[in-house]
Amino acid sequence: MVKVVVVGSVNMDLIVRVSRLPRLGETMSGEGFSMGGGGKGANQAVACARLGARVAMAGCIGDDDFGKRLLSDLVSEGIDCTPVRVCPGVNTGVALIAVTKEGENAIILSPGANALTSGEDVERAAVAMKEAQVALFQLEIPTATVMVGLKKAKEAGCLTVLDPAPAAPLPDEVWPLVDVVAPNEIEAADLGGSDEPTQAALRLLEKGAGCVVVSLGGEGALAVTRDRTFSVPAFPVEVVDTTGAGDAFRAGLAVALAEGKTLEEAVMFGTAAGALACTALGAQSSLPQRSAVLQMLSSSSARYSTEKSQTSLKLK
Repeated sequence: MVKVVVVGSVNMDLIVRVSRLPRLGETMSGEGFSMGGGGKGANQAVACARLGARVAMAGCIGDDDFGKRLLSDLVSEGIDCTPVRVCPGVNTGVALIAVTKEGENAIILSPGANALTSGEDVERAAVAMKEAQVALFQLEIPTATVMVGLKKAKEAGCLTVLDPAPAAPLPDEVWPLVDVVAPNEIEAADLGGSDEPTQAALRLLEKGAGCVVVSLGGEGALAVTRDRTFSVPAFPVEVVDTTGAGDAFRAGLAVALAEGKTLEEAVMFGTAAGALACTALGAQSSLPQRSAVLQMLSSSSARYSTEKSQTSLKLK
């Protein structure tokens, strides 16, 4: 079984269903409330585990009830949480999420302990990185910590995947450390300086990224390397909530690459995982099992091999 190391955030998601997103200054009634695990790091760790990888997670939680529950939930998914640090006197990260009946959402983050994630926390995952094929990062923890993590992962021989969300200016020295950067369309525009996804992706390649995979929501995904550009269409599903879709997509991409799949197969696998995550409410509660993703792929016209590829993704 392949191994993925995830370095990132751990949040408690507080979710309210609404008929529409409120206007600025407006108070409105919700139509239901739920609470569950979230944070891009934790979501992607859970998704990778459900998609068939052994997973180690590095990050920080507070010494509060939310932190205890979230840590227990991660362990119950089979995730190695040895590198997760409990920070005394600090609250666990929280996300306030409003979700419409069409599945669109608005999110407010309070980072809490996530903001304390440091290079020392990355060091706690160093042994796991030496055993892993892929290391997966996001930007809900300090950028300096992500930099340390990327360097450590490259030293350990991992393929590095960066989900640059939430979008933020990154130092130039980040990009040569990133084998696969996987923004959504908005993040690609912010980081690549163009509203046209292909042009934005090419700009990120110029900065030094090895490969760019842009998720396009209902339009599927676009992949751009130095040699080629291709797209994968979205899988049609009935959308309930898009909250966990991006995390499922990036986890699927990471797991498939860890398994040695071609880039096309990896994007396809991620796209199917992201589509399935749209069919249920919540972040971690919506993340699909590997069997469901393979069933979706087998029932579509997509060409996806269930056998390990003979060659893995080679970049740079």
